[in-house]
Amino acid sequence: MTTLSRILVLTILSIILTLTSCSSNDDGATINEPTSISSATDLNVYLGELVQSHTVPGLAISIVKGNNIVYQESFGYANIQNQIAYTNESINSIASLSKTFVGAAVAKAIEQGYFTLETDINDILPIQLINPKQPEGVIKIKHLVTHTSGLLDNPEVYLAHNYHIIPGEDIATAGAGLLMDEVGIEQRETFTLEEFLANYFVEDGDLYSLDNFADTPPGSTWNYSNLATGLTGYIIETATGQSFDDYVKENILHHLQMNASTYDISEINTHEMATRYINEDTPLPVYANDSYPEGSMYTTNDDMGKYLLDMVKGIKGESTVLFSKDSYELLFAPQLAAGTVPQDFAENHGLFWYFQDGKALHGGNSFGISTHMEIDQNGNSGYVLLTNMDASFSGNIQDYIAVKEKVTTAITEFLDAIE
Repeated sequence: MTTLSRILVLTILSIILTLTSCSSNDDGATINEPTSISSATDLNVYLGELVQSHTVPGLAISIVKGNNIVYQESFGYANIQNQIAYTNESINSIASLSKTFVGAAVAKAIEQGYFTLETDINDILPIQLINPKQPEGVIKIKHLVTHTSGLLDNPEVYLAHNYHIIPGEDIATAGAGLLMDEVGIEQRETFTLEEFLANYFVEDGDLYSLDNFADTPPGSTWNYSNLATGLTGYIIETATGQSFDDYVKENILHHLQMNASTYDISEINTHEMATRYINEDTPLPVYANDSYPEGSMYTTNDDMGKYLLDMVKGIKGESTVLFSKDSYELLFAPQLAAGTVPQDFAENHGLFWYFQDGKALHGGNSFGISTHMEIDQNGNSGYVLLTNMDASFSGNIQDYIAVKEKVTTAITEFLDAIE
């Protein structure tokens, strides 16, 4: 598999994982079907066996039903080599599941009067951002939050120049070599969000290219865009005068008492993070990304349970913890004309959340990270899955798809069984 192919796999993986289901891994080993799960004890047994029998380093799950967390457990290892258990307090990054926090930040900023979904982004940005293929097009906030802005991820540039191994990490390991040699990631200091985005989207930037833009009018075509999400974070910075990570901490994390969560990697003891794995023999060094709003929330299963519970309450109009009921409604309201989102991906989009089969959901995948969160649009229940399992390289994709399918089935059986 070529380097470019692997990059493309990662870029579109969030789409693939919601489309595909599989019950066996590449080696042909079958994962047992969950059967007769009628209690938390049954679910514990099944998930414990799943982790032991498959290529899952560590796994954590929180489940909400009604207005309560009815299940919250972790399995496997945060660090296999040192036999450190994966617990509800293990810090793990959550990749693109972070985008749901960008959605919440947008809803809050709108409520505070900084902008609306109809605001032209160039009314906020300090430098005009123009799509050279659609120079008359007006890119609005609503286009960023629904992936219809025409601002694209140029795959090779996005990964090799956005992701980086943090200084002080050992780069003589097999995992570091994989990231550096196969993807082109370097070890370096982090650029500011403004520096990176200017380099990518402004004409005199080192990373600027026509490949960064689609030749389609804003709002007309759906293209999943990490960097348009990063730009959303920067727009919030510019509008509010706060760094995006501080804004999220003050307006979201603090109110939910998510005290172990942060976008700021400098606040994390990286030696105590859950190790990210390509496979059980290939741990990865700690890495970060400059466009951090779209993929670099660091959190725990305990904290994500609090977030999940509030989202379940909010989608049915029973929370005002983060903002008004109207703002929760905005967060989860369909924003696009029918047929804008590819039919096999989703039915519609809210503020980064997408909708399919009566669920509001989002996933996240990066090197050594695979996560998923979904809630019933009627607010009956929801769950979040965190793992330090890789699904970015082709040999691991089917493994994760199989695990996720079995976890979802087991959770559904558990929810159906309890009152």
